[in-house]
Amino acid sequence: MRRNSVKQALQAGHPQVGTWLSLGELSATRLLARVGFPWLTVDLEHSPIDWSQASALFAAIADAGCVPLARVPEGRHDHIKRVLDAGAYGIIAPMVDTVEQAKAIIAAAKYPPYGNRSVGGALHALNFGATAGDYYKHANDEVIVILQTESPRGVENAEAIYSLPGCDAIFVGPNDLRAQMRTPDGADPSPEAFEAMLQRILAAGKKCGTPVGLHVQSVDVVKQRIAEGWQFIALGSDLSMLVAQAQKNASELNLTSGNGDLARY
Repeated sequence: MRRNSVKQALQAGHPQVGTWLSLGELSATRLLARVGFPWLTVDLEHSPIDWSQASALFAAIADAGCVPLARVPEGRHDHIKRVLDAGAYGIIAPMVDTVEQAKAIIAAAKYPPYGNRSVGGALHALNFGATAGDYYKHANDEVIVILQTESPRGVENAEAIYSLPGCDAIFVGPNDLRAQMRTPDGADPSPEAFEAMLQRILAAGKKCGTPVGLHVQSVDVVKQRIAEGWQFIALGSDLSMLVAQAQKNASELNLTSGNGDLARY
């Protein structure tokens, strides 16, 4: 059975930089899985990718020797079961604010006696290059569980969540964290307050020995965050890379027929 190289690397303290898949396009995914990223995450929370598409993407990523991960729409048992049975090597669960939420998510990703994941399916074993029996025997060790801290409440509970057995890494979605930090009148936090919140998350991860990471948009920021100690880092997405390069080309050609700024992607 194949090992989960990303889980192994994070456990050894080695940063892992991948990217996000929002387009659901199989050919693009096959190519991205071969450029050198150790992992690719299929985003099922904020994209129109359906379960069948996701299954094909997991297979394409795994067949390329890359680690397929899934950001589930919510940390529900049925969502977690479906993506793992479809062949994802691990999950990223959004909006984890409490220990109780975290424990339920971890349990859903683990077979008994360590969790309550239901036994079934076939594609999971295929993506790991294993028999079903070998998969059931080793899946608890190889599947990676990554929890998202995206609110001040999650930060308050960070140490209790990060120290849970089975919590393999933490991931910050900066947009949601910033939005959750807004004042009652809708004002965003200052850059200084937001950075202080990020540093609290990083410090909690270091204290608990749990790798932490976040989503960034440039190589320079990747290097900066790695130097600070962040380990699981997402660089942009298939969508942002496509749009950024297209906009760069259009700008250099002085094309002006576009109808809006797509920089937010």
